Amino acid sequence: MTENAPAAGTTEPYDAVVLAGGAARRLGGADKPGLRIGGRPLLDRVLAACATARTTVVVADPRPTGRPVRWAREEPAGAGPVAALDAGLRHTDTECAVVLSADLPFLEATTVSGLLTALRTTGAEGALLTDADGRDQPLVAAYRTAALRRELTTLGAAHGGLAGLPLRRLTGALDLTRVPDPLASFDCDTWDDIATARARIREHGHVLDEWISAVKDELGIDLDVDTGVLLDLARDAAHGVARPAAPLTTFLVGYAAAQGKGGPEAVAEAARKAAALALRWEEENDAARTGDAGPGDRPDPGPDA
Repeated sequence: MTENAPAAGTTEPYDAVVLAGGAARRLGGADKPGLRIGGRPLLDRVLAACATARTTVVVADPRPTGRPVRWAREEPAGAGPVAALDAGLRHTDTECAVVLSADLPFLEATTVSGLLTALRTTGAEGALLTDADGRDQPLVAAYRTAALRRELTTLGAAHGGLAGLPLRRLTGALDLTRVPDPLASFDCDTWDDIATARARIREHGHVLDEWISAVKDELGIDLDVDTGVLLDLARDAAHGVARPAAPLTTFLVGYAAAQGKGGPEAVAEAARKAAALALRWEEENDAARTGDAGPGDRPDPGPDA
């Protein structure tokens, strides 16, 4: 179980329910939550997006995950998304809950925050994403838990249970607001979808952010730093000292920051000092090539010069 602060941009705690127990028939029964996109299992990517949830419930058989969660299972197993949502919701107690599928490779924390903000500012009972074709995505949404419990009770009474019921039976009775987001709503139902997701994160405009996120998850680091500062430092060290100085310098900056406060400010301060040192080295190198004295070697001309 996770115990965290509210998502950025929100003022109230929320819970998260992640549905990860589907049969993945269009993937030939493959373990879809465990399929890797950018080196990370799909489930871990979704868990990272809702990391600020107070309680995160995953409805599926337990498995290793990169973040601590509470496990639940619908009865009987495989009874469908409505039954799974009901099973997960039984472990939550906040007024709002984010409900997510486990196959969303491009879901970000900002999307979760935006859904919660839309829910709370509009007064609706649910806020969900719509995909590129304008279709509702009820498993990329934030809901008022009281409204979900009300409709789940109604459906269960009307149908003698929740097994096999489609989600539209549940969401169709709710007052919803919609947030268009073709990227965050992209889910992986087929092998073509998996290939598309893997190709996109390697595109020039995305690969660096994806790599940094993957490394932080792999190392268990929850730290947002200005990667531009580190890249500038690496460039200065490579240019002003030697090419191998770039990775070694950035490692030392990280180590120094960890020895100090360990936050983004400590990284920025260590990077500033190292960058200034690299520039001094470059000035000395330039002076050596021209035969001139470096700035630190020039004699003080005195006040009358």
